[in-house]
Amino acid sequence: MKIALTIAGSDPTGGAGLQADLRVFRAFEVHGLSVVSAITAQNTKAVDFVFPVERDFLEKQLHVLLPDIRPDALKIGMLYSRWAVELVAEILKEYSLGNLVIDPVTVSSSGISLIENGTLDSLKERLFPLSKIITPNIYEASVLTGIIIEDKKDMEKAAKVLKDMGPEVVVITGGHLEEVALDLFYDGNFHDIEGLKIEGEYHGTGCAFSAAVTASLALGYIPLESVRRAKEFMDKTIKKAHHPGKGMGLLYI
Repeated sequence: MKIALTIAGSDPTGGAGLQADLRVFRAFEVHGLSVVSAITAQNTKAVDFVFPVERDFLEKQLHVLLPDIRPDALKIGMLYSRWAVELVAEILKEYSLGNLVIDPVTVSSSGISLIENGTLDSLKERLFPLSKIITPNIYEASVLTGIIIEDKKDMEKAAKVLKDMGPEVVVITGGHLEEVALDLFYDGNFHDIEGLKIEGEYHGTGCAFSAAVTASLALGYIPLESVRRAKEFMDKTIKKAHHPGKGMGLLYI
């Protein structure tokens, strides 16, 4: 069985973060490993608080796990602080880990910041050059590039800027566009990957998408096919979403 690792925050709803990642890995029949980077207090309506783990604990998790089990692919979600980014970058190099997917988490759906000042710059400088694929949504791509994205042309401009930061592939997820759920894939050439535009608000879509991409890479698919498989997976999970809480829907994984 292939193996995928998620380095991410914990979400008590199970709808996002490492809990969602592990569920997605299982759906793709990939064994999931997890390293906790932060603990959150949240529900389907909002993130209330973020508690980043201590440096020694994050480092110990990785140094104990990786000499024993080597993942075929890994994804990075929430890394709250600059030191966490620098630590993870050093360890990825130390263990020569590839097939890295980065979901550059910046704020929650409810507008709560999920990183401290300086983390974003460190992410771009230290981790983007090590990555196979980065998967920002439109808002995150705007924050990372300073480009206000309102249509497909803006997505293309932002993708080129992001590609220059070092990742092999940039995927800007466009579920926030009004007319169509368009994901833009860019590896030097553009590919439009369209999906269903489903009304409503859903928790953890970015986490699940990037986890699906990671699982597909672990299974040996090339980046473009991995993203297409992830898109198809998301269409199915969003259509079957349920609403156990009073806020956003949770994906059916």
